Amino acid sequence: MESLSWRAAQIFRNSSAICGTAKESIDAWLLGNVHPNRNSCCSIGPAVENLFAQYQEIKEKFNYSRQTWSHAGAKIFRDGTSSLALDRPSRVSSQKKANQLDRHILFTCAPMTEGADAARTKLQITSGKTSTALILALGLSVSAALPGTAGAVTLMDLLRGGPGKVERERQDRGLPGVTERSTSAQRDVDPEPLPRVSGPRYYTYKADATRTVDTSKFPAGLAGVKFSATPEIAKALEGYYSAGSQPLWVENGDLSARASAVLAFFETVGESGLNPADYSISAPSQDVTASITAEPQASVQTVALNEGQTISPAMMQFELALSAKVLAYVQDTARGRIDPNKLSGYHDFKRKTVNLAPVLKLAGLSPDVAAYLRSREPSNPEYQALKSELAKLRNEDKDATHKVVVPANLVLKPGENNPEMATVVKAIEHRSSASLKSGHASTLTGYQQTPEYTPELVDLVKAFQSENGLKADGVIGRATVRAMTGDSNEAKIAKLEVAMEQVRWLPANLGDRFVFINQPAFMAYYHNEGVEDFGMKVVVGSKSNQTYFFQDEIQTVEFNPYWGVPQSIIINEMLPKLRNDPSYLDRLGYEVSVNGRAVSSSSVNWYGSTNAVSVRQPPSSDNALGDLKILFPNAHAIYMHDTPSKSFFNRDMRALSHGCIRLVDPRRMAAAVLGTTLDNVNKQIAAGQNRAVQVPTKIPVYVAYFTAWPDKDGKVQYFDDVYDRDSYVMKAFDATTKARASSI
Repeated sequence: MESLSWRAAQIFRNSSAICGTAKESIDAWLLGNVHPNRNSCCSIGPAVENLFAQYQEIKEKFNYSRQTWSHAGAKIFRDGTSSLALDRPSRVSSQKKANQLDRHILFTCAPMTEGADAARTKLQITSGKTSTALILALGLSVSAALPGTAGAVTLMDLLRGGPGKVERERQDRGLPGVTERSTSAQRDVDPEPLPRVSGPRYYTYKADATRTVDTSKFPAGLAGVKFSATPEIAKALEGYYSAGSQPLWVENGDLSARASAVLAFFETVGESGLNPADYSISAPSQDVTASITAEPQASVQTVALNEGQTISPAMMQFELALSAKVLAYVQDTARGRIDPNKLSGYHDFKRKTVNLAPVLKLAGLSPDVAAYLRSREPSNPEYQALKSELAKLRNEDKDATHKVVVPANLVLKPGENNPEMATVVKAIEHRSSASLKSGHASTLTGYQQTPEYTPELVDLVKAFQSENGLKADGVIGRATVRAMTGDSNEAKIAKLEVAMEQVRWLPANLGDRFVFINQPAFMAYYHNEGVEDFGMKVVVGSKSNQTYFFQDEIQTVEFNPYWGVPQSIIINEMLPKLRNDPSYLDRLGYEVSVNGRAVSSSSVNWYGSTNAVSVRQPPSSDNALGDLKILFPNAHAIYMHDTPSKSFFNRDMRALSHGCIRLVDPRRMAAAVLGTTLDNVNKQIAAGQNRAVQVPTKIPVYVAYFTAWPDKDGKVQYFDDVYDRDSYVMKAFDATTKARASSI
């Protein structure tokens, strides 16, 4: 007689042919048909009878379904058949193979519970026919020892093709994502691997591609020259020279004075945070063709131009190359050397379009071409402050005797003694503002180089911390030391060069009225009538939930807001809890809907897709958005808002949110952007009603990332690169310079 265990395994392995209507018959076969025939299969009837009694008792006590038991048996069959690589039932049709399968199932399935082990010692294997009863006993004892785990897969889930297939069929029948199964059935669902929503990534920067310039319509001598440039520059070259324009930089077969002036100017572009190597070009006498293009050149010959001019191939090449460099410089000063959108998915800018068509003509008409090129630089006060700081650092005396060195790992608390106290006072005197030194003049002049950290010195340190945007607690730690000593000149210059590049990504004029959020500074500033009205602390995204770098316009202030939970938070943070406790959101008061229809959290199948599921938190004192949010609709679901987690603002490092910007004083910011009073904002909140109010005029908001940025007095402040973004900008600089060394 064929082993009954093989019969069950055969049904299991042919499960793809089993439809949903076979559920009861298969469970009946396992629970009913096998059990009555156990004595004809083996000699362990009493042991099986005892286990059945245990199963019934547990089932009644905990209301477990037969699926709990059938899963345990089916899982053993599954493990056994897959371990033996049984691809087809016919391959194990012999009694010998069936016995091998039985023994494998019995002695290798693990972990075994104490009950299963005890039952196993009572079983006497008489033949392959005993295996069904053995598996039945194991299935029951495992079920009794491990009841109702969320990790269980029902036999029907397996027979129907797995939980995923069941879910797909359910979605075809009714409301997507919602199941009508009982709680006990939900417990039997096998946890799928938890999905994750990943944030954007950083890219390996690739410089702008180039194309061949069509020189076929250029004047004699330039026509047919092989040259390549980026599309915008190539188009400008074609437009200028195809119109019959004569050479700008070559005169009587040699460099013109205008060309010499441009070459000299390019050597100074480092003052503007640019790299002179990006615009360097060899004089024709130094075989300019080798550094400009890899295209093979014709034999050296002189070509006649209009009015008796002659030009060599090297000069032809130089003419086009210098024109391309001029166009590149003008483009770089207007929009930056690199495309920010190719740095990472966190950068989101509409790259500026620079009108290059008139540039070469204006350069030819200008009596001072260097002055013309210099005039193309940004003129906004932020850029000019950064440029002045760069010049100061490069001209600063590098003599080490003028530098104050405080140990980076110094930790000093009020009342303690430390020989570095004298260095701390010297550093504060060197780095603090005139007003701070004036306010604490008696402390500074009366200090006697003693190691005691006295109350007077604590007040001095607190004032210095406050001036530098740090927590004014008098504790000298890493952040305070960094403010005292600052970065090295080299590090500061690198930050300035990155900052000056990034300024070019923004509008040339930020506006008279705008909000500027600087993420590394953990600050937001409201500007009105061209000046900073106020600033406030903010919390920005954590390293794993970074805030984007983009610009937008403020449109709405919403009072007593709902919090629409982003899919990333639903999947990454809520889903693990919901799989263990489907009523989790119901208990916390969240509202759940599927395809816009309100449902209970416990009715949602949290093992399926959450794309149609939305979760929101109603207005309350515990709402994650607090009393209000300030909206500037964008693709990243980022906005400014209140928060119940006020303690975060006491920290120096405030990269702690999921990406949105939390404001320490949201009511003041709301009043400012609405053009109303603080009292009116308070009344809106006190009304307790969810209400959205449009701002009278849309206000630009810059969600920016600058590790060097001037304060309202024009003094440049330096900040930690919390997301390490500056390094990607600097790598992009290197990639651009390398690409330009071979071809524009």
